[in-house]
Amino acid sequence: MNIRGKLSVTFILLLIFGVTAVSSYSILFIRAFLLDEGVRQMQDDGRWMIQTIQYLPGGTQFPGRLDQVGQAIRYHLVIYDETGMQLKASPAEPPGMYTGMLPDSLIRELTATENEVIMVNEKETDFIYAFAHLPRSVNEAHYLQISQAKDEIFKPIATIRWIIYTGMFISIGLIVIVSTLFARYLSRPIVTLNKAARRIAEGDVNYKINLRRKDEFGALSDSLNQMASRLREDNAQLQQINEKQRLFLADIAHEVRNPLHTIMGSLEMLEMNELNPDKRKKYLANAASHADRLSRLFSDLMTLQRYSSDENFIREKVFDLSGITRKMDEWYREEADNKGVDLSVDKQSLFVEADPGKIEQVLENLISNALKFTAEGHVHLRYEEEKDNVVVKVTDTGTGIPHQHLPRLFDRFYRMDKARSRDRGGTGLGLAIVKSILDAHGREVHVESREGHGSEFSFRLKKAPPPPA
Repeated sequence: MNIRGKLSVTFILLLIFGVTAVSSYSILFIRAFLLDEGVRQMQDDGRWMIQTIQYLPGGTQFPGRLDQVGQAIRYHLVIYDETGMQLKASPAEPPGMYTGMLPDSLIRELTATENEVIMVNEKETDFIYAFAHLPRSVNEAHYLQISQAKDEIFKPIATIRWIIYTGMFISIGLIVIVSTLFARYLSRPIVTLNKAARRIAEGDVNYKINLRRKDEFGALSDSLNQMASRLREDNAQLQQINEKQRLFLADIAHEVRNPLHTIMGSLEMLEMNELNPDKRKKYLANAASHADRLSRLFSDLMTLQRYSSDENFIREKVFDLSGITRKMDEWYREEADNKGVDLSVDKQSLFVEADPGKIEQVLENLISNALKFTAEGHVHLRYEEEKDNVVVKVTDTGTGIPHQHLPRLFDRFYRMDKARSRDRGGTGLGLAIVKSILDAHGREVHVESREGHGSEFSFRLKKAPPPPA
């Protein structure tokens, strides 16, 4: 049975039980109320009859006048004399409690009262009795018995019971209809949410629940929509990651394949016996160059892999930045002079807190890139204090970077001109390594460039006081 059927059956059973219980209690309550009212009314009528009967004329007129009183009321009357002997009954042969003679105990109790009515209502009898003493009777009547059948009192119960049962069955019919509609109203959002959750679980994250409610169902609907939205975002991110991974693997395969082809071709040429010494030297140089390129490629990949998985990738300490910049000047001075490019490097002492080996790798990549893409002009490595930081800048007057390439400049294997970049000997991972190292330091790398006017790469390091001598 589905949730709608369960709710409907539950509401119907609960309401039917409630209506039945209320109806039964109402009948019992009305029955008790009618009986109490009948006893009270009979007691009041008894007091009135005491005054009426004790002043009826005696003698031969008494029986006729008593019958007239009996016909005017709805009770059975029995008259007793002063000894408790029955004299007259009206109507004849009433269902009296005491026929013939009143018991002495009752006579003594009645004699002790005046104008008081003694009621007798026993559960096992079908009548209610009232007894009274007539102390000032002008006729032969001294004791009075009034009786009434309980069925007479309960006659309205049949009509009331019919009304209650009719209303109960009408209520049950309305309960069935209302409960069905109410169960459908309550179960509709549950069914809708179940359907939505099933579709989302099956992968339909674009499904949106349009359940405009301000209760818990509405809150659950909003939660499911947020979950679906998060799943959509996660799926989009996974697709982007998968696409990047696919491109990354394709780039690795491409980057490895070209040097391997060159190395294999050079080795094949070296196997030729008639190869002259100059060409043999050339092919050996080609093989060594591309083997070195492969070595640098895998070294860069290991650096990136360590950044992603090694918690100890960065080991910070205080060091003098000028020690690294002097190395840069030594390493790249000859290359700059050969190209006719002015290489200018700051060498003033300034202490920072960072990983010296990783910062050296950052500057090496930035300066080597600047020299690759600068045919004339200058390449400058500058750094200066800025509050609690040291700003490091590498500027050049090279070809510059087109605006559309800036968002992907630090992606792995991304090149603006792949053919020309490979000719320059790059692995396509230099700037990705720069960003990874600075990210590990909690720093950002900034780029400002205009096509044809050169570029500027800058980053900040934490300034530190000189260590004690």
